[in-house]
Amino acid sequence: MALARVIATERSAPLDPGSAMAVRAGGEVIGSVSGGCVEGAVVEQALEVLRTGAPRRLTYGISDDEAFGVGLTCGGIIHLAVERLDWREEFLELAGAIEREEPICLVTEIEGPEPGAHLVITPDEVRGGLQPRALHEHVVGEAQSMLALGLTGTRRYGTEGEARRGDVEIFIQSFAPPARMYVFGATDFARATARMGKFLGYRVTVCDARSAFVTRRRFPEAVELVVSWPDEFLAQAPVDRRTVICVLTHDPKFDVPLLQTALRTEAGYIGAMGSRRTDSDRNRRLREVGVTDEALARIRGPIGLDIGARNPEETAVAIGAEIIALRYNFPGGFLRERQGGVHSSPSTAEVPAAEV
Repeated sequence: MALARVIATERSAPLDPGSAMAVRAGGEVIGSVSGGCVEGAVVEQALEVLRTGAPRRLTYGISDDEAFGVGLTCGGIIHLAVERLDWREEFLELAGAIEREEPICLVTEIEGPEPGAHLVITPDEVRGGLQPRALHEHVVGEAQSMLALGLTGTRRYGTEGEARRGDVEIFIQSFAPPARMYVFGATDFARATARMGKFLGYRVTVCDARSAFVTRRRFPEAVELVVSWPDEFLAQAPVDRRTVICVLTHDPKFDVPLLQTALRTEAGYIGAMGSRRTDSDRNRRLREVGVTDEALARIRGPIGLDIGARNPEETAVAIGAEIIALRYNFPGGFLRERQGGVHSSPSTAEVPAAEV
């Protein structure tokens, strides 16, 4: 089959880098690269790649004035790489790791000395090679860093691997297990937040010291239910830079030690529920036990975007919206009042990994 992948986007492109479409020799299509705008043209290109075996780099932009012009009606631009997919050993390893929910990334040389060359990289192993060696070493280092963050995107290098915009274009696609969300406090707000976390693709764990409240009936969306003191559980739980920590216990005897522990991790999001008064009191208690103002700035408290949320479901939407805004470095606010494209952002070069 031929595989077409979105490797970069500009402005309001419909799908993110990493979105893919496979085309079999008989014309069967699986997946999408534009939500339907340019799929027909991509299929033609994919069939030609199947015939010749030569990879292609394609770019599609806004529709031409003529009705029959091939383009994106949304006004964005997408860059695609199309290659013939031969099931070599490294691709079988890639498929197996994704099925086992183990982190892995696929590196593809789009433009350079060896277009179509691949590396398959895990945290512990590198399969394949790029030439020259200096380029290989630079790409492997960057790919391992991106895999740790679950990022997908393109990078350009000089022909000797110089970390600058040059003639060699590399696409690094990370496949990471779902990021973790830890919800502390088995309240009604936690129930709604756990549902929101599952909806956003997180692996949700709910933790509370009260066994009567931590039940499968109350939290059917959670992958894991834990009865434990929150700070004791978090101290031994796996946490990385994609991890979300939602402190909904609303009780100083839980909040303070739990937030102390959370701030010692590299979690990308730490939010704590409470009124302004509760938040101020909680910060005072944290300062008393030695937490600095710099560390306190990491806590999103009161938790969530300011959308007027009242009940648990609305609050969960506000929390989910804040998590998304921080993930993509957006300030939040009304879309109609923003300047620029709908999907433009201070950081659009890379996106979180496709979740298995």
